[in-house]
Amino acid sequence: MKVYVVGSGAVGTFLGEALRATPAEVAYAPRRLEDVTPVDADLALVCVKAYDTADAIATLQRALGPTSEATILTPQNGVGNEERLAAAFGADRIVSCALTVPVERGSDGTIAPSKRGGIALAPVGSIAHNWLVAAFERTGMPVKVTDDYRALKWSKLALNTIANASCAILNVLPGRLVKLDHMFSLEVRAIRETRAVMAALGLTSVDLPRYPVRALQTVVKLPSPVAKVLLASRIAGARGRKPPSLLLDLRAGKGRTEIDVLNGAVASAGRSLGVPVPVNAAFARVLADIAYMPQLWAKYRERPAALLAEVEAEEQRAAGVPARGT
Repeated sequence: MKVYVVGSGAVGTFLGEALRATPAEVAYAPRRLEDVTPVDADLALVCVKAYDTADAIATLQRALGPTSEATILTPQNGVGNEERLAAAFGADRIVSCALTVPVERGSDGTIAPSKRGGIALAPVGSIAHNWLVAAFERTGMPVKVTDDYRALKWSKLALNTIANASCAILNVLPGRLVKLDHMFSLEVRAIRETRAVMAALGLTSVDLPRYPVRALQTVVKLPSPVAKVLLASRIAGARGRKPPSLLLDLRAGKGRTEIDVLNGAVASAGRSLGVPVPVNAAFARVLADIAYMPQLWAKYRERPAALLAEVEAEEQRAAGVPARGT
């Protein structure tokens, strides 16, 4: 099997090297489009951030050529990437993927994957791609297969949004966030909003390797004090001292994040479906503003009251209530 990886970050390198050990021939795409040369591949992995999907499509078009029938796998976070890839290459060639193996790149450039988690796959089109399931099973990772890619990616989104945007906005780690009572109440509300949007979309949560998504979303149906205790314990134990992805992006000063395909996607879908989503909408708006204008971050760092005020303002806008002082 010949594999072409677009995106040689932690996830791309981890998956590429895991497949190389099966064994497979693995090649990584160069960063610059002008350096891309034609390749013969059976499988292409799109392992870039969602905001770089357009560039990845251009790379694949140049590398694979118009006659290629290579399967294209996307383990990207958020929703919407599958649709963009399907528009460019056809739905039958696209396979959706949710990776739940925590992977970090050390200061020396080495990849340090956890021994926990696994991979979940779902075809976007009508072709099952059973050979791909067998290929990943040979890596030793637990592999789960489902037939609804939208349910798969929204279930992963439901995980990716927990203690992510709020930590980034406040510049705190998840272990600190769970101790901020009012802020963690917002986390519970944000999860409830995501669950409500999924229900409105007709999507049923999918359990992922290591992560019982259905149980996590059931917890938020409990009274808030109980839900907070159960969720706080889970979050603090899983990644209490690990900076979430959105916080890492802000600290790196990239000027952009994946918020649009995470909380922003929940907010957008909620508005179109008539589902109230004030918490996700406020998180998405504030984080996007901070990424664009980093000087705004000072207003929210370690200041939960400022973020709570933004949620309240979002609720007032949704209800058509004039803002205070107007």
